[in-house]
Amino acid sequence: MRMWTGTSKRTLIQIAQTSSALVRRKMAAHKQTVEYKAALSSKGEFVRWDSAFREWITETADGSSGFPSEAGRYHLYVSLACPWAHRTLIVRKLKGLEDVISCDVVDWFLDGEGWSFTDKKPNCTLDTVNGCSRLREVYRIARQDYDGRVTVPVLWDKQKKTVVNNESSEIIRMLNSEFSAFCATKEQQSLDLYPTTLQKDIDSVNEWVYPMINNGVYRSGFATAQEAYDVAVREVFQGLDKVEHVLSKSRYLTGGTLTEADIRLFTTLIRFDKVYVGHFKCNKKRIVDYPNIWGYLRDLYQIPGVADTVNFEHITKHYMTSHAMINPTRIVSIGPDIDFNIPHGREAMSRS
Repeated sequence: MRMWTGTSKRTLIQIAQTSSALVRRKMAAHKQTVEYKAALSSKGEFVRWDSAFREWITETADGSSGFPSEAGRYHLYVSLACPWAHRTLIVRKLKGLEDVISCDVVDWFLDGEGWSFTDKKPNCTLDTVNGCSRLREVYRIARQDYDGRVTVPVLWDKQKKTVVNNESSEIIRMLNSEFSAFCATKEQQSLDLYPTTLQKDIDSVNEWVYPMINNGVYRSGFATAQEAYDVAVREVFQGLDKVEHVLSKSRYLTGGTLTEADIRLFTTLIRFDKVYVGHFKCNKKRIVDYPNIWGYLRDLYQIPGVADTVNFEHITKHYMTSHAMINPTRIVSIGPDIDFNIPHGREAMSRS
């Protein structure tokens, strides 16, 4: 039953038509947003682009690199959802550099135009250094004709107004070794995640963990052909089986010492059961099904400061709302509930 009270039927029809037009315009505006698309080969295989900026910050005062280590000069642009950016936040935290290297956090939603800035969502920020609305604009301040992929993390030089480096594996090494004079404590200053005596072992582990696990979950999740998926997902679990075997004999990947190899693997493992099992179809096993990896993951999570860098809201919402080709409804799943603070018992393992 419909009642007309104080307004003519014609007026109500006009209001309804106007409202419909507004809805259509809003829908059209939404459709104009370019959807994020992963780079794929002709065989439906995910292809990761090489990082474009590869300069180096050094502690030496001779200026040979062009980027001397200084407190307050450099800035990180990161996503709390991205495992590659997450590496840099962990090393920055463990080395006590939060007051030395400032940081901005992009919106968890990623579209085809790249990362953007907002202060309307929890734990996201505006661009406090360059005032840009999109990270692409930051890249173009550094290189006016830049037209490549817009990725995080980005290490920015406030003085030269340019990107120093956008390769996470290199940024974490700079944070580890080139800012020792500015670490908050003596303990953080002495922490070395890439010690000379273990560099060969660390490099060896990174060489198979990266393609099989770190990038393997993406190769599985973004595959658009069955064969490409089958190859990638098998390698993911071959890699995890290998990790399980290594961790059955030592507390960390290269023995009794925490290194960058552990940090690099952690950021994939912490996302695995929450996102990669379902969203990326890496569902042969969960991390909680691997006794040694599950204990190891809790061991790393419980290192003071590490949990502060983990944001599951950003992680789940990023993957499940940004990848419309995988999850067209953009519904964010509710679970699973995982307690990363359960005692791990791995401190009892030999440190030899």
